[in-house]
Amino acid sequence: MEKKHIYLFCSAGMSTSLLVSKMRAQAEKYEVPVIIEAFPETLAGEKGPAADVVLLGPQIAYML
Repeated sequence: MEKKHIYLFCSAGMSTSLLVSKMRAQAEKYEVPVIIEAFPETLAGEKGPAADVVLLGPQIAYML
């Protein structure tokens, strides 16, 4: 099965990096084939289209 890409975008990165760490641990535990990465919101336009799932931090939701 092909790995899915889950990208998280936020402005600060501190809480997002913690969430990424926990998501990766659960994906590994349950053998879910995913690649989970966090990026600053400035890269959303560049990286977002390549993702299967995009999660946004609440502080950047206004960008929608």
